[in-house]
Amino acid sequence: MTKMLVAHVADIDAKGSRTYRHEELEIAIFKLSDGQIRAVENRCPHKGGKLSEGMVCGTAIHCPLHDWKIDLKTGKVYEPDDGCVTSYETEVDDAGSIFITI
Repeated sequence: MTKMLVAHVADIDAKGSRTYRHEELEIAIFKLSDGQIRAVENRCPHKGGKLSEGMVCGTAIHCPLHDWKIDLKTGKVYEPDDGCVTSYETEVDDAGSIFITI
C-alpha cells in the first residue's frame, strides 16, 4: 500500500470534490459539510457515471446519471440498488494536506 499526497483541504469546497489520477485509477475526493475528507473510485457501478460530478448529501454521493446513492465511507450502494465502489483511507495532516492510501 502506498500513501500519496493528493490535495489540500483548502482546494476543496464544503460538499465539493476533486479528482486525482494514479496510473489508470481515477479517484474522487470529497469534503463533507462537517469537514471530513472521503475518497472513492470515481466510477458508479451502475453505468459508470463520474461520482465527482454528483451531489454530496450527508455522508453519501448521488451519481449524476441515475441518482444512485453511495456511502462515501464504505463505498456501498444504498438499497434498493446494489453494488460497491472502492473506498480509500484518507488522512489530513496538521498543515491541511490530504493523503490517501492506495
